Amino acid sequence: MGHREHRQQAPGGLGCAVLTVSDTRDEKGDASGRLIRERLAGSGHRVVVTQIVPDEPWAIAWTLQEWCLRDDVDVVLINGGTGVARRDRTAEVVESLLESRLEGFGERFRARSEAQVGSAAFLSRALAGARNGKAVFVLPGSTPAVELAMDALILPEVGHLAGELRK
Repeated sequence: MGHREHRQQAPGGLGCAVLTVSDTRDEKGDASGRLIRERLAGSGHRVVVTQIVPDEPWAIAWTLQEWCLRDDVDVVLINGGTGVARRDRTAEVVESLLESRLEGFGERFRARSEAQVGSAAFLSRALAGARNGKAVFVLPGSTPAVELAMDALILPEVGHLAGELRK
């Protein structure tokens, strides 16, 4: 079966969890988290849980592990903490918890980001993988970066990915 057939047979209405990692954002100021939720809902998916946690490895790890045990979660989308600043630990924490990694996601994201931010695209540590049969995406906290990732990469393939992870 080709990728077109996989997309046609992909499950819809996925249960999604949205985590924002930030020391400074609150519910009102979380534009990237809001954009993720809006794009998911606009594509027919359900946002079943959201949270904002500080840039603390234990908070990121605990939340991801708990959400990946939930029966109503198919996809976890994390934004923030992917830069190179000392407090940006999201990529390391999540990567250590993934059972498998989708290298192509980060590669494609950085390639597409170059049109927006030029050579600074290589500074992004966006990544994706799977844990406990759940798709996990790690995105920068920048709203334009989230928009690019959601529209160009995640939403076109998330049903296909979730379907494969259910097998």
